[in-house]
Amino acid sequence: MTDPDFDDETDFDNADRGFIASLANPRITGADGSPVWDAAAYGFLAGDCPDTAHPSLWRQGQLVARHGLYEVTEGIYQVRGLDLSNMTLVEGDTGVIVIDPLISVETAAAALALYREHRGDRPVTGMIYTHSHGDHFGGSRAIVPDGSVPVLAPSGFLEHAVSENVYAGTAMTRRAAFMYGSGLPKGPAGQIGCGLGTTTSTGTISLVAPTVDITRTRQRETVDGVEIVFQLTPGTEAPSEMNFLFPRRRALCMAENATHTLHNILTLRGAVVRDPRVWAHYLSEAEELFADRADVVFASHHWPTWGREAIGAFLTAQRDLYTYLHDQTLRLLNQGLTGTEIAEEVTLPPELERTWSARGYYGSVSHNVKAIYQRYMGWYDGNPAHLWQHPPVEQARRFTADYGGIDAITAKGRQYAAAGDLRFAATLLNHAVFAHPDHTPAREALAEVYDRLGHGAENGTWRNYYLTAAMELRGTLAKVAVDINDPEMAMALTIDQLIDSLAIRVNGPRAWDTRLTLDWRLTDQSRAWRLTLSNGALTYRARDLSAAPARPADLTLTLTKPQLLRVLAGRGLDGATVDGDPAVLNRLFSLLDTPDPQFAVVTP
Repeated sequence: MTDPDFDDETDFDNADRGFIASLANPRITGADGSPVWDAAAYGFLAGDCPDTAHPSLWRQGQLVARHGLYEVTEGIYQVRGLDLSNMTLVEGDTGVIVIDPLISVETAAAALALYREHRGDRPVTGMIYTHSHGDHFGGSRAIVPDGSVPVLAPSGFLEHAVSENVYAGTAMTRRAAFMYGSGLPKGPAGQIGCGLGTTTSTGTISLVAPTVDITRTRQRETVDGVEIVFQLTPGTEAPSEMNFLFPRRRALCMAENATHTLHNILTLRGAVVRDPRVWAHYLSEAEELFADRADVVFASHHWPTWGREAIGAFLTAQRDLYTYLHDQTLRLLNQGLTGTEIAEEVTLPPELERTWSARGYYGSVSHNVKAIYQRYMGWYDGNPAHLWQHPPVEQARRFTADYGGIDAITAKGRQYAAAGDLRFAATLLNHAVFAHPDHTPAREALAEVYDRLGHGAENGTWRNYYLTAAMELRGTLAKVAVDINDPEMAMALTIDQLIDSLAIRVNGPRAWDTRLTLDWRLTDQSRAWRLTLSNGALTYRARDLSAAPARPADLTLTLTKPQLLRVLAGRGLDGATVDGDPAVLNRLFSLLDTPDPQFAVVTP
């Protein structure tokens, strides 16, 4: 492996460039006084790298822990380090346009206040979402409390922004606690960041709906006298995403498509697998469209890049990075290698290895290669021995018996760890824990291995995952701090998505013998939905409100969408017109499972 030059201070110079001020007290609290963000907790990163951290990740932690208000170029400012993401503010004729209002209402309000403290009490005259991930829209209500200004977003934003938090939201949120290390203590042996930033805030999530859709590349919009030229980039870092240029300021926003790290093709928390081929194509297109027209590139994370030559090198490296991983994975899978085998084979070209912005702080070559394999080939590697394996607990019991029992397999795992083979030590000790989850020596031995793996990881999310796993093995559960069931998020769901969110909770075996039909007539939508439960499957069809059904439903509810949300929240049928048997609704609700936001991860 070729290491970059640790004596190169360019990133530190760029991260500090344009600094104006930081919050006097960077500890941000919620309405109840509980902390939702504390930038000061990362002050320890100012010291030298300890033995408990990878030097490259420590360096990245030092860069992303910087916090405050920065000038990007004349009329464009960023607040960095007050959440996982950046807030960018563009001054217009009469006020300021806000780009990406962070995760939480509380951190967004603090960021906007910091800007106004130093640039004047300018009104917000527009808001832009670069893409559909929660760290780029959750604080929106603090910026646009009344929906009175234009809100621009890429086509498909609303659908993707809410759907990710509905269908697999519980599982993703639980695993995100591992990925971001939210339950770990901040310190040299604990959480030192995640590569993309320090961590996620834990305040109130909101979502102000867009009012202006960006539907095509080269689309031009003017907001508060500021001209913006857009590039639509669907299917890149997010399903709905866009880059854009401020031509008069010669400033290019690359959203999250080009950051100072190798990004994820598939995040450890889980997501739809991204397409690195398309991602690279749009990076190439962005350079062609905008690079000669920009003196600075900034993004939704990290720090800007200034100068035409540096911008070209940055975008080219990012383009080549995703292209190389995609093409080499395809080359090797077509030679018969599996995803796990390819991950051991692929290394980056020396020039990319020496490039700080291509290092695997957030994504990694290893898990991105496996994701690309998954995108094309699925979970099955073609070996019939892997087609019908025992589930983890049953495998673990057999491994443990074959190794001579729980004490013997634990001792063997410790031997592999002592010899430096932490990967196989983790495999054996994981079997020990899954076979005997209450065996304290096995749990502690595995926790020690995870500590060592975490402390040696260059990738921030790997570190957090290993160390959070060790913490849970020792008895401290990583609490899920973010509430994905926020009422404002529910209001943003379409009726189809609301039904889907019920359908994925139906306990199939319990519902096998239940048949029912339920009509929702939504007067404020001018549509009706027929829900049918049969064979354990909840399906639906929509029709115009004026169209009569072929046969009556067991229960028909005529109501508005807000009333429907109250019904689904279990608050009764007040305000709804009821035709048929109201007990049908209770029968349906009785067949729904409640997701477990704290399900076991490192134990059975």
